Formats: sequence, structure tokens, C-alpha cells
Amino acid sequence: MVTDILWIVLLIALSIQLFYILIVFGRFSFFYKGKKNQHGQNPEGVTVIVAAHNEKANLKKLIPALCSQNYPNYDVMIINDRSNDGTRGLLEEMMAKFPKLRTVTVKYTPEHVTSKKYALTLGIKVAKNDVLLLTDADCIPKSDKWIELMTAPVREDNKTFALGFSQYERKKGLLNQWIQFETLWTGLQYISFALWKAPFMGVGRNLCYRRSFFMEKKAFKGLWHINGGDDDLFVNQYATGKNTAVVVNPDSVTISAPKTTWKSYFTQKKRHFHAGKYYKGIDKQKIGIYPFSHILFWLTGISLIIIVGLAQNWEHFLIILGIIIVRSLLLTSVVTSARKKLEGKSNVFWTGFFDLMYVGYFWIVGTLGYQSKKVRWK
Repeated sequence: MVTDILWIVLLIALSIQLFYILIVFGRFSFFYKGKKNQHGQNPEGVTVIVAAHNEKANLKKLIPALCSQNYPNYDVMIINDRSNDGTRGLLEEMMAKFPKLRTVTVKYTPEHVTSKKYALTLGIKVAKNDVLLLTDADCIPKSDKWIELMTAPVREDNKTFALGFSQYERKKGLLNQWIQFETLWTGLQYISFALWKAPFMGVGRNLCYRRSFFMEKKAFKGLWHINGGDDDLFVNQYATGKNTAVVVNPDSVTISAPKTTWKSYFTQKKRHFHAGKYYKGIDKQKIGIYPFSHILFWLTGISLIIIVGLAQNWEHFLIILGIIIVRSLLLTSVVTSARKKLEGKSNVFWTGFFDLMYVGYFWIVGTLGYQSKKVRWK
């Protein structure tokens, strides 16, 4: 009786998994070709926005990269958020070298708002251009075409949001390998849903929208009290299938500095999961069904392998093992194709291992982040 129930649950979970892997994510991985860039048809002004708190070392690398973009009409706004590491002196020095660079200094944050949202709001209010392109201080554009590519949907196609992908710098070690997989998996999810006209998030490391829209919606109204969410919650609140586009091109990617310890990584991800508790109900459902079926698949699959193995029912043992292997191969194929489109590289090692690891990660770290009452930006 127990075995029959486990088989039923396994097959239901497998069906849901295959729907997401092949239909929801597979559409992007296997069939999406992207739009050809329309060079120079509308070189509307763009302001690059970066909020920085004690990021002097990163700004030394970022500012020259931003100020050497191959786009005819843009400026760079660095928001110096209460820094005490010499950022102000660096910005004054850099402004003498780079005419495109501007800066705003935040001296304090009101008690009723979160620091990064407040900093971004001050910078956006005085932005020179209506098209805004946001990234973080620890990011570097992968190419000098970043501004042109990321802003094209907003400039050329009258979109409100353009969602981009941001990868992490590759280093040695299991932690970095896991970060690469988890980041790619997250990107695959929000880009896939956006292509299905159901966007639910974006990342502030690579995000474009209009200043006029931001001001029309009264900045982060309704989000001020939430730590984080200046990117994904803002997109979740206002992005629709009609006003949102994705930008899929290896030259449109930004590269960020990854965490180097598991403790700092889990702290970061708890903050991300904390913001997720404020997503719209329908978005929680459509992105939550996959991990729920995911854990059911692995729990029932492993349980059945143990049961039929102990019973020496090798025919059923091989069937279950075959189901797990086939699903793993399909998932690997989807993730590999997605990485080729997003990063320009196709090798994704240990997908099956990280897929199993993701079960514990999502339900443990996700639950801790979801239930946490307070998180900090910096």
C-alpha cells in the first residue's frame, strides 16, 4: 500500500517537473532566439545608476568600465551612501578624469526607510535622463555594448522594464561552482516566466526602467519598510507581460564578485528569500509549485529505491533509477542550453548533484529567509 502511494506521488511530481523543465524553461533554452539589436535607431539619453556604501575598491574598477561604454549619449550617477572609506575623495578624483561621471552624497538615512532604497531614490530624482540602467558597485559590464543592449527594449520598443542577467566571477572551489549553478538557475526561471508574459522579478545588478515611471509610482511606495527588494519587489509590483522585455545576449551581462565564504553567501541569500515573502500571491504559486514537486520527486524516488532495493525487486529498481537519470539528463540539457544563450558558454558540470543539493538549500535557507524579521543591506 505504501509503495503504491509512493509510486503515485512520484509520477505526479515527475509530471509537474517535466512540464516546468520542458515547457516553461525549455521554451527559452531550446527555442528562444532573441531579437537582433537595432543599432543606433534611437540613441536616447541613458543614466547609469549605482548606489555604493563603502565600495571604494570596487568603484576604482567599475567607473572606468562604465565610462568607456560604446554608446553616444549617457552619463553615470554614483550615489555615495554614507561611505567612510575614502569613496568621496575617489569620486572627486574620478570626476576630473571622466566627464560622464556625476555623484550624489547621502549623509543620513531616515528611520522609516531602508538605506539602499533611499539612496537610489535620491539619485534617480536628480538623474539627467529618463532611461535608467541600474547595476551594483561590485559589478562590471561584460562588454562595451552593455548600455546599448540593455536599454534597447526601453528605448526602441517602448517597454517599461528590461530584465538582464548577471553572472558571478568564476573561481575555484565548491562554493563558487554552486553559486554559478544557483545564479544560472534563478536567471533561467525569471527570464523564462517573463517570456511567457508572466514576469515576477529582476535583479538590480542588471535592470533598466524609466525614471518617469519610477516617479509616477512614487518611488518605492509600499516597499520602504522592507529590507532589500529595490529590484525584484519593484519589478514584481509593476512588471506585466506587455511592459516588460528580457535581454538575452552574452554582451549584455554584468559580472559580479561572488561571496567567498558559505556564511556570507547564506546571509546574502536569506536577504533574497526574505524579499520573496512579499511577492504577489499568484507569483508565489507559479514559482513555488516547482520546488514543492521537486522535493516530492526526490523524497519519493529515494524512498522507492530503498524499499524495492531491500525487497530485491530489481526490475522496479531499474525503472526508478531510469526515471531519475532521464529527468537529470533533460534538466542538464535545459540548463546547458540556457547558459549558452546567457553567458556564451555551454558546459554545466554536476547539474544532477546540484539539483539534489538545491532541495535542501531551497527549503532550509528559503524558510530561514522567509521567516526572518529583519535583514540588512550594509
